[in-house]
Amino acid sequence: MKLVKSIIAASILGLFALPTLADTKTTKYLIFVENGKQAGEQIVEQSDQGTRKVRFIFKDNGRGPELNEEIKLGADGLISQYKVNGTSTFGSNIDEKYVRDGNQAQWQSTSEKGSQALTGPALYIPLSSSFEIASVAINALSKLPDNALPLLPSGTLSQHKIGELTVSKGEQKQTVQLLTQTGIGLSPSFVWATTGAEPRLFAMIVPGYMNAIEEGWQANAEAMAQFQKQAEGKVLTDWAKKLQHPLPGLTVIRNARIFDSKTASVGKASDVYVLRGKITAILPTGAPTRGAVAEIDAGGKILLPGLFDMHGHVGRWDGGLNIAAGVTTSRDLGNDNQQMQLMIDEIAQGDLLAAQIVPTGFLEGESPYSANNGFVIKDLAGAKNAIDWYAQHGYPQLKIYNSFPKEILKDTIAYAHSRNMRVSGHIPVGLRAFEALDAGYDEIQHINQVMLNFLATPQTDTRTLDRFILPSEKTLNLDFNAKPVKDFIARLKSKQISIDPTLATFSFLRQQDGTMNEPFVAIADHMPPDVKRGFSVGTMKIADEATHQRYEKSYAKMVEFVGKLYKAGVPIVAGTDELAGFTLHSELAFLVKAGLTPAQALQVATRNGAIYTRTEHERGSIEIGKFADLVLVEGDPTKNIEDLRKVSAVITRGYLMYPSEIHQNMGIKPFVTSKPELKKLEPVSASNAVGLNEGVVQRYLGHARH
Repeated sequence: MKLVKSIIAASILGLFALPTLADTKTTKYLIFVENGKQAGEQIVEQSDQGTRKVRFIFKDNGRGPELNEEIKLGADGLISQYKVNGTSTFGSNIDEKYVRDGNQAQWQSTSEKGSQALTGPALYIPLSSSFEIASVAINALSKLPDNALPLLPSGTLSQHKIGELTVSKGEQKQTVQLLTQTGIGLSPSFVWATTGAEPRLFAMIVPGYMNAIEEGWQANAEAMAQFQKQAEGKVLTDWAKKLQHPLPGLTVIRNARIFDSKTASVGKASDVYVLRGKITAILPTGAPTRGAVAEIDAGGKILLPGLFDMHGHVGRWDGGLNIAAGVTTSRDLGNDNQQMQLMIDEIAQGDLLAAQIVPTGFLEGESPYSANNGFVIKDLAGAKNAIDWYAQHGYPQLKIYNSFPKEILKDTIAYAHSRNMRVSGHIPVGLRAFEALDAGYDEIQHINQVMLNFLATPQTDTRTLDRFILPSEKTLNLDFNAKPVKDFIARLKSKQISIDPTLATFSFLRQQDGTMNEPFVAIADHMPPDVKRGFSVGTMKIADEATHQRYEKSYAKMVEFVGKLYKAGVPIVAGTDELAGFTLHSELAFLVKAGLTPAQALQVATRNGAIYTRTEHERGSIEIGKFADLVLVEGDPTKNIEDLRKVSAVITRGYLMYPSEIHQNMGIKPFVTSKPELKKLEPVSASNAVGLNEGVVQRYLGHARH
């Protein structure tokens, strides 16, 4: 869900009269998802009078934006007038306008209204748009000597060239350039442009997800993606080397109050010893230190086991946000398989700043509404082949999706279980959740998929937006004391079916345009202005206040239902499917709202995460022999869950990392400024160090030393 929303959405400003198009040049871009299926297009009609009309459509997983833009450029090549109409990924109305008249700029959308006096050039950035805005920026920045352009409403966009590549179309060849643009969002944008005096957008590639490329040149997409991944990888490796501080040897974390995830309680102050990524000893604070080469003074702060995000769709740029939030393990629930293998290797080599990934194999069926991650199959043989690939690559779990053929569900799950894989997912179209349990599901993703068990009919097409609209319309009237509801909860408990509700993500169901989405209220003032601005853009089509009230009440009952599940003994796991890191904190806050104590919510994010990723033997608690996945926090999140946002240090994979450093490098205002420093202790004397002359031993002493 987050991937589509973060890559392509929609909204902008200014109703204006456009001149009749004279000589018109048409540029068409085709949009393909990773499996080669065309999922959309962008058509740009540009007149010789500086006016552009853009038609943009993208559909994947049964949803996607549709936009009609009109752009007029001024003499400086920047937008003087703009308007966009259409629908967002989830169907909300888009109606945005912008106009610059001399030194005065004004804009208005369904979520905001603003104006600003200008003293020079500035580029208005829509809340979301087609790719053509990037094309305008490419051209404008190419003419600026410092490669920097002021943005409206705020910020600065910079552009730098990475390299060039020759592409071909039959006998025709041209040179295109890879550029990075920074200043919008939390990570750089990589864009492909033509070369020459008037560069423009040539392609927009998201490796592992989609390619948007000028029509006729799509055969070059794979080579361009590889070039881009290598360039992006170098940037990410440099970033990792800068922000990951290797522990120099045996390191002691002094005076830390350990959160016991088994009892959901905080113990007395202790010293925790770490070596080569594992916990080697836990002693009462003040015990004599033997052999430690470094120490970190925890100052009596609470030390948590590393957190689990149990619903990620991990990208290479998500890692910093996860680590800064204390997330040291992310269960990925659907990705491009080759991209996933690349990231796992990069993390293991220390080249990617990221949480460790527990991958889940994504399995979908063929339909017009298919999502296109992982494997898309049409029969049992295809499903078994996919499961074999996942099992051979070490995937402990399978995720079934909306269009999966219900006729082969039971046999598919049985085969996955025979390969020692758990099975979870959405509920395939035509079934309800209780039928998925009968077929062998071990877990259900998303609160809406749970509620549809009581709301869907055989005619409900849950591959469409109805899977969001129906729970929003009907959950408020659901009687939790009704026998079907009680029986379903009892089945979940008896089978110990885990539920991954993603409550924070589904807060979008009741969000109105212009109102900040609740999960992001606590972090908004720390974000770059453009990111904060996006938090107030509604997602669902909420036509009137009566609809809003229904959706608000339905969402409140979804939160309440998760509390009932927990109290009944149904296992809950904490996942996001949204903005990495920050959303997990919000998810735990919603669990507290559902009735859990803060300590119980932390237990869900630690111990339950380990149990349901089958990593309890090495993660999920602070114990001797387990991975040293450790999170130092200020305040007491066992009493106030919002204190969890105050992470001051994270240790994982043998590295020490500071959220304040990571956030500053991403343009985020840190939530804490303190950095528990790594203090070097007296080194082991060289005269006492062991050095074995192996050649002498082998030649003269044989095996006598054994």
